[in-house]
Amino acid sequence: MTDQPDFHLIGTFTRYSSWTARVETVLEYFRIPYTAQIIRLEDVRDVSHSGLVPLLECRSLGNLRIHDSLAICEFLAETNPDLGLWPRDRKLRALARSAAAEMHSGFSAIRNAYATNFIAQYHGNIPVSEQARKEITRILTIWENARKATQARLGELGEKDEGFLFGGFSIADAFFWPVLWRFRTYNLPLDTATPEALKWMETMWNNPSMRKIIHRYYQQVERPETRIEKYEDMFRGQDDISYTTIPEDWTFLRN
Repeated sequence: MTDQPDFHLIGTFTRYSSWTARVETVLEYFRIPYTAQIIRLEDVRDVSHSGLVPLLECRSLGNLRIHDSLAICEFLAETNPDLGLWPRDRKLRALARSAAAEMHSGFSAIRNAYATNFIAQYHGNIPVSEQARKEITRILTIWENARKATQARLGELGEKDEGFLFGGFSIADAFFWPVLWRFRTYNLPLDTATPEALKWMETMWNNPSMRKIIHRYYQQVERPETRIEKYEDMFRGQDDISYTTIPEDWTFLRN
């Protein structure tokens, strides 16, 4: 009998769940073997005393349960040091951790106003509060600064730049992945986006490994039990906003 993978992920459907999606993205991108238990939102308290997911069970540590997406990803990085879940360069690693932590703890206006829904897209007079606009500008600045610092640092080191926030794909990219959905879903303004930020967005959307992860979301859509009604057509009844779904072959194009 084949041994089970060491890691078991418990979470909600990633077509809606930014928290579970972060961990799933890291596991999938770095091809870390795992099993998964994906549950309905209303059943979370049946498996989690805190009422929060994701959870990661580590079988080799007596089914130790780790909660919180950042703690889980740090544990995965520590457990798989050869995979480079954080940048190998100390300077870039510090910047990546700082960026991921800011995403993890901040941007409440965007989180509260724009629920994640991977396949949805809204057109029209999408409301953007002053605070949300400030947060959008800050996110775009983080992406710009990350790319500029990375290009300079990797140039000094004579190392290859793969176009992600800090060179190669890292936990930082996974943490900004769900907010990148929101830019597409709600057509959030990109007027302050620099070429560096837009290039990173293009890299994320069109990367072959990310396209495989995207396919998983569309596989979920084929299962009616994954649908969460309250996250669908968020602006229903507002005539100046239309709601559509995005085809899987959608491609990001820089203006």
